[in-house]
Amino acid sequence: MRHIITGILLATAAMPMAAAARTVAVEERSIDQLQASMTAGTASSVDLVRAYLARIAAMDRKGPTLRSVIALNPDALAQAKALDAERRAGRVRGPLHGVPVLIKDNVETADAMPTTAGSLALKDNMTRRDAPVVAQLRAAGAVILGKTNLSEWANIRSTRSMSGWSAIGGLVRNPYALDRTACGSSSGSGAAIAASFAAAAIGTETDGSVVCPSSINGLVGLKPTIGLVSRTHVVPISHSQDTPGPMARSVRDVATMFSAMIAADPADAATAGAGAYKRDYAAALSTSALSGLRIGVVRPEMTADVAARYEVALGVLKAAGAVLVEVKQPKLDGIGEAELLVLQTELKADLDTYLATTPAAVRTRTLDQVIAFNRANEAAEMPFFAQETFEAAAKTKGLDDPAYKAARAKSLRLAGAEGIDAMLKTARATVLVEPTYGPAWLSEPVYGDQYGGPSASELPAVAGYPNLTVPMGLVRGLPVGLSFIATRYGDGTVLNAGYAYEQRAKARTAPRYLPSAAVGTGLDGARCPGATNTRSLRR
Repeated sequence: MRHIITGILLATAAMPMAAAARTVAVEERSIDQLQASMTAGTASSVDLVRAYLARIAAMDRKGPTLRSVIALNPDALAQAKALDAERRAGRVRGPLHGVPVLIKDNVETADAMPTTAGSLALKDNMTRRDAPVVAQLRAAGAVILGKTNLSEWANIRSTRSMSGWSAIGGLVRNPYALDRTACGSSSGSGAAIAASFAAAAIGTETDGSVVCPSSINGLVGLKPTIGLVSRTHVVPISHSQDTPGPMARSVRDVATMFSAMIAADPADAATAGAGAYKRDYAAALSTSALSGLRIGVVRPEMTADVAARYEVALGVLKAAGAVLVEVKQPKLDGIGEAELLVLQTELKADLDTYLATTPAAVRTRTLDQVIAFNRANEAAEMPFFAQETFEAAAKTKGLDDPAYKAARAKSLRLAGAEGIDAMLKTARATVLVEPTYGPAWLSEPVYGDQYGGPSASELPAVAGYPNLTVPMGLVRGLPVGLSFIATRYGDGTVLNAGYAYEQRAKARTAPRYLPSAAVGTGLDGARCPGATNTRSLRR
């Protein structure tokens, strides 16, 4: 842990270098705006890196203390300087040239930063290799600014976990209300981009971990179709459901990132056909994309305030020319149990395979050894919750187990053919919409995550279909998102629909770093006139 925190402090100590540089604004700036500044010569990539580093130094371990960044890249300024030189020589690689981005710390980079998944067991996992998705971004000209904190082991260790906590990084805080969850497991990516610590970030999702932190932190996030983005050199949970995905403050920025991320990878068989879908998704965005589009409207159980916000969003879709068709989600008995067996079985197989490729300094080479490490380091690794999911996964019987194969077939059928595909067919629709999640719940170390609201993540996660969340507005000061879901390879469709909605709704509000949610008066009773709408809800 010490060398990771030291990396942050070293980068902070370098801040006086920025005094001689131009002061540039990066808060709430889009990729296009940053690129325009560099094209005009009013900012360089070095200027942008220094500005983001200064913002992180002022706000991540001080100020609001978001704890969203787990390590900074010591070579970020050198990378930016080289890309500035390329620009001066007349070479601009594309819209990401010189743009700083952050990478979730379960995705490897070749920079001098370990890939820890938030666990002390991987504190020495300095692989010096780029995950192919990082190599794609680097080739497109992105500057790798650093790594983001996350729910340890991507939130698969325990069913009683507190989202956003890792032994290395601590607890990520939500920029909209500091006592609320940033959601797992890409919590650091969500909080960091909401706070403008970089232009965009990479998260990963197995079930909800791109769309949940995006929704809860007021961002746009795309969980892509499985097989469009490589998973090689990403600390795994499930080869059936894992995928990296882009997170940013606008649909256009997400589309720009996604366009650079798509590539076939010989080491990841699922991506064999990815090349057919490689294109500039940002260039295809249109504000008229909703005109005549049939959309299936799903109404899960939700609170009255979320329902009211959803109705406003549906009104925006209708005003933009969409044809809205009510559709009920069919009963899909057993999908949760089947998905869990798939994830546990694949976790053991896939994590054992990954750990075998790590450097010799990493002493935990199997899931069983990780479990033993956690027990031996219980005070640091398990102060709030245990590892019962790890222990259950360790008892699974492998990828040839008939029960596992049956569970995968069942979950895939229920989520796809009998789930999303059936709803689209019934509504004769191209896209489904529903609230992504409700507002953020309290970060709770005693009881763990206490969320019980709507969730749009399971079916597209299990089926491998695209799920795009776009800000839908605030509920009592906390962001909520609207999910656009399509069938396999409908990524461009959901990006277009989400963009047309976003441009009309203008529903995103920048964070204010309040100590708690703006819940209104009344917590202290009618005879307490001093109650305010920022009173802490901590227990």
